[in-house]
Amino acid sequence: MSDQSYPLYSCDDHLDMNAVPPDVWTSRAPSKHREDVPHVVDRDGQATWVAGGRFAGVSGSYGGSKHLTALSRAGLESDPFRPGKPKERMEDMERDDIYASLVYGPFALFAPNVEDAALKKIVLQGWNDWAAEEFNAYMPDRLSAFPFLPVGSPEEASEELERCARMGHRGAIVSPSDVNLHDPAWDRLWQTASEVDLPISFHIGGGASTVRPKLGTWEFAAFGAVVPMQMDEPLAIMIYSGALERNPGLKLVLAESGVGWLPYFVHRLDAIFEKHCAPNPEYSIKTRPTELFERQVWATFEEEPLGPDLIPLLNPDNFMWACDYPHPDSTWPESRKAIEHSLSTLGPEAVRKVTSDNCRTLYRL
Repeated sequence: MSDQSYPLYSCDDHLDMNAVPPDVWTSRAPSKHREDVPHVVDRDGQATWVAGGRFAGVSGSYGGSKHLTALSRAGLESDPFRPGKPKERMEDMERDDIYASLVYGPFALFAPNVEDAALKKIVLQGWNDWAAEEFNAYMPDRLSAFPFLPVGSPEEASEELERCARMGHRGAIVSPSDVNLHDPAWDRLWQTASEVDLPISFHIGGGASTVRPKLGTWEFAAFGAVVPMQMDEPLAIMIYSGALERNPGLKLVLAESGVGWLPYFVHRLDAIFEKHCAPNPEYSIKTRPTELFERQVWATFEEEPLGPDLIPLLNPDNFMWACDYPHPDSTWPESRKAIEHSLSTLGPEAVRKVTSDNCRTLYRL
């Protein structure tokens, strides 16, 4: 029996475009832009998101693919907007004994549907405002949908992060594939993140990729198998470029990266450091990668084989569990049972850290 004396914090849940309320952007955008921001239209009987004149996802369904949501297992697929309704989402959290949920919004917002820079800013700020004012505000200590940061320039991203901090956001998302992570110019953003004490998340799907997710094909399976490990390049760049060392207050989250590959990779970073960085004054860093990882990096994981057994090879303080609601591989609504099964080799103190304490401390919940 798992210890139920402390609350569960799920640090990587989702709100995808299909469940986003249709008026998130149209209710906030200037009237002249309401046909340009994401809005819902009818296309052959299917409610469809359109942004900048381009398809941006379906609304109110998964395009007929029920297997793409955990809600169908519980007979709740009749209300596809449920994850985007704070009251109903809280009911689902209560059902799963989840105290707090950290929510990643629709990554379609990073897609090039909207090319105009000013319009992109309106779209991102529209989401960030809605998340703070309507979603998170329902119960601020238990619901936290993260804002997205614009990646057009370090200055623009820094200004938006400061604005988000003033609104009460607890972290922010950056797409690592759209930012020159190695460029010291981005220290402006990392410094701001340190000053406002908001962790920066890189979520899977934003790393280097040669296989793209295409539903209904083998490519989707291949993408799903490799995508957690695509966080290797952003992590290596943030360490070896000196971004973490130069900004010791920066807190970096590798969201949905999993655990299993990380002990090998982090120790490989150490091996390369010893062979190439330490003897060569031309290299940026003087601190061992394992020290930087332990000081400044957190990784989230779900139910996975082998991975939790390897957590002690690094440090339990650097890992955070998630149930991944409402995605198909979510442990919802039986997360306590899943934790008991998948984390059985960790001691009680480590289990409490990865399922509760680490997330609560990092995000000041």
